[in-house]
Amino acid sequence: MSLAKRLSAVGGLTMLSRVLGLTRDLLIARFLGAGMAADAFFIAFKLPNFFRRLFAEGAFTVGFVPLFARALGKDITPESQAAAEAFAARVLAWFLPVLLIFLLIMEAAMVPVMLGLTGGFEGDAVKFSLAVELGRYTFPYLVLISLAAFLGGILNAYERFSAAAFVPVLLNIFLISAMLLGAGDTLRVARYLAAAVSLSGLAQFLWLYVAVRRAGVSLRLPFPKLTDDVKDLLRVIGPAAIGAGVMQINLLIDTLIAARMLPEGSVSWLFYADRLNQLPLGVIGVAVGTVLLPSISRLLAGGDAAGANRQQNRALEFSLLLTLPAAGALAAVSLPIISSIFERAAFAHSDSIATAAALSAYALGLPAYVIAKALAPGYFARKDTVTPVKFATVSLILNTTLNLILIRTMAHVGLAAATAIAAWVNVFLLYRGLRVRGHIALERRTVVRVLKFLASTVVMAVAVGLAARHFSAAFLADGPTRLMALAALVVFGAGIYFILLLLLRAMPLSDLRGFISRKRA
Repeated sequence: MSLAKRLSAVGGLTMLSRVLGLTRDLLIARFLGAGMAADAFFIAFKLPNFFRRLFAEGAFTVGFVPLFARALGKDITPESQAAAEAFAARVLAWFLPVLLIFLLIMEAAMVPVMLGLTGGFEGDAVKFSLAVELGRYTFPYLVLISLAAFLGGILNAYERFSAAAFVPVLLNIFLISAMLLGAGDTLRVARYLAAAVSLSGLAQFLWLYVAVRRAGVSLRLPFPKLTDDVKDLLRVIGPAAIGAGVMQINLLIDTLIAARMLPEGSVSWLFYADRLNQLPLGVIGVAVGTVLLPSISRLLAGGDAAGANRQQNRALEFSLLLTLPAAGALAAVSLPIISSIFERAAFAHSDSIATAAALSAYALGLPAYVIAKALAPGYFARKDTVTPVKFATVSLILNTTLNLILIRTMAHVGLAAATAIAAWVNVFLLYRGLRVRGHIALERRTVVRVLKFLASTVVMAVAVGLAARHFSAAFLADGPTRLMALAALVVFGAGIYFILLLLLRAMPLSDLRGFISRKRA
């Protein structure tokens, strides 16, 4: 199966998840708005999600998947499969008890943890107590989704991507159902949402467990032993947590500062903006990271460095083909997008304006987030997790410094802008490090195509910005009219972009047809 076909398959399922996620966020905006209950839930939801992305899907995945894929080898044999499964069992024997101990510690320490995250919400005892309660409801999700990530990593190494790509859909189904059941009372909705988070984690784990069994993979739970391969994994997990999770750490810093230093609603404005920004990032970036890491690992295990370089070039082309126009559109028409999707009931027009400003800033860093997903596997597949840590540390320091500077004049928008700038610095360092070591060489085709993608994006962004301004009255009408106007704007922008691609020969018609057919497949 080609790289583009695998990326399209994962991206398609992730798109389904993101569409449901957008529906979920629309309902959250409707039922919770940007007030006390929303801020408390977003903090409680972010806590296990942060550790999930940092360790379970970050450090653990980038450490475990390359080692498991190397054990499988380029050509899977019964012997290599048995060796890989034995390694996975040894890892699980340590992974499960560590997760359970961490869960007990966090549940017992939720009050001081939330105090550190929120500063007590400046003395708002009711809001702080709610955040603590919701945090205890959501944190079991970390254990369950971490086990799901472990099973998903095994499936990905076998190039069975569909089951793991589908599981986020279950989260959104559970959260949407919780809001519909709790509708009518803001606090009840927040509590139902928090409980549904952990219940969805159980559903995701069971879904992937069945998929692993159907794939013919058998896992045992032996007594924990510190074998050499487990030691190798432990050595890379710590550095990989920072190297793979720099974006999540930067976003957490944004939340901490917003909760402590900015007015009520700031946490929610940043959350809603980040959710829209995560839509293309999740569809494209997750697909690239999911497919590229095991693919490169197995190519390098077979001594095919040139093949690994080609894979990274194709991944960069695929990523930026869709990410650049998405970023341009989000930045150019952020207010029509936010007002059309979220502005109703508890979410006021003033909330739309504040959220749109943050979205424009986040969108400027969107291509950097996705490029990082294509570059980082070049390190992790070679068991190098130390170098990305150095780069991530620079990015973190820069992000924090810019936060404290920009927040004075730009409030919550300054936090989003600082995150975007730090993301680009991280990408520059990642690329430069690979280039110096001879681990990546941009092909002329890739450079030319990306420049054409960029030119098409600029023209498209100007066009949709002018169109949104000309038909601004449509975005101030009732809900259905706004959504229809937004849909028309999306179709208009996509049409301009792809016509420009054909005119500039950035992507020949045959390639475009093949890409579309693979996406449908």
